[in-house]
Amino acid sequence: MDFSRFKVMTFDIVGTCIDFEKGVLDAVRRIGGDAASGLSDDDIFAPYLAGRERNYERSSQVFGDVYLHLANELGLPATQAAARDFQLSVLEWPAFPDSADALARLRKRFRLVAMTNADRTAYTAYAHCLGNPFHDAVTMDDAGLAKPDPRFFEFNRGRQSAHGYKQDEILHVAQSQYHDIGVARQLGYKVCWIERRHDQQGYGGTPDPEQKTTPDFHFHSLGQLADAVEAS
Repeated sequence: MDFSRFKVMTFDIVGTCIDFEKGVLDAVRRIGGDAASGLSDDDIFAPYLAGRERNYERSSQVFGDVYLHLANELGLPATQAAARDFQLSVLEWPAFPDSADALARLRKRFRLVAMTNADRTAYTAYAHCLGNPFHDAVTMDDAGLAKPDPRFFEFNRGRQSAHGYKQDEILHVAQSQYHDIGVARQLGYKVCWIERRHDQQGYGGTPDPEQKTTPDFHFHSLGQLADAVEAS
């Protein structure tokens, strides 16, 4: 595999570097207690996705409302205390085990840029969890909108061009076919799909794409990407 053309790697954060599915499932089952004990992952993800679609503002502020939607749908505790607990848990979503090491390795060769639908508050928590590997970051607060809106990518392209980088020198790395891979490919970017759910059915806590986009590079983890770069 040839990565020599790239000078910049842009990364989706939530779902690619940060394991938000584990964060959501663990918080719902902890807060829900016995009422949540019999729920499958998909039982939880369906109302979570609907709640997130209805509350897609700043992630450090609206996840309490996401939880209340989910809780009312599933018959879980729907108190303000429970909503606040879920909201605070968003800032503690864990990194995937391979993320911090892989990003540190990739940083030796590329300019790393975060591109996240999280707001600046949530992103700061995630960046710290990952070892602060990024040279730059574009958040929902910066762009004023969220992926898959192509203007998010255009905002970052202008930002990176100010540092002298061209679009064809950028590789976009992401888990979400819906938020990232499809739109980035349509805009002419080279894309690397990190298929975190390769051993699971469906798209979990991420919306289903209208169609699956074939990426330029395809790995199951950031660790595999870092290995491929070092071997190239």
